[in-house]
Amino acid sequence: MKIGYVSSTKKGETDAVLSSLADALRAGGRQVAGIVRDQGHASRFENGCDMKVRVLPDGPVIAITQELGAGSGACRLDPEAIARSVALVEGRGLHGAELFILNKFGPEEAAGRGFRDVIAAALDQGVPVLVGVGRGILPEFVDFAGEMATPLPADAEALRAWCAKACA
Repeated sequence: MKIGYVSSTKKGETDAVLSSLADALRAGGRQVAGIVRDQGHASRFENGCDMKVRVLPDGPVIAITQELGAGSGACRLDPEAIARSVALVEGRGLHGAELFILNKFGPEEAAGRGFRDVIAAALDQGVPVLVGVGRGILPEFVDFAGEMATPLPADAEALRAWCAKACA
């Protein structure tokens, strides 16, 4: 069982490197499952809190945040959209997948929901998992993944090398 995680302090770096990696792996013929942040979506908010994800390997793109208005300070994450994303990934299954990528182990996963069961299913099926983890949720992720987790730099070459080794 292999699970690697990326946790960058630079805003947007983890999302960008995982999205780019997924595209490069697919272009190289790898079978990739999961979700990555849609890099073509431009957030309307300074904090980047409205986002869309792309279901791998070929879509669709799903908005996973709610419209709460410009003055809202509440979390915009849309649990229903997350559940829809999970259902799409689960519905496609992991059969034939060489790697499962999750853009972010977030509050839903920390609470035992979201993609947590999909991560476990991938690992049970021997599919390596690559996850983005925000610094604020890192303790919860480490509790979940334990000694299986390998920290990785937000570096394209290092991630490609880890993926090549994990998928071998």
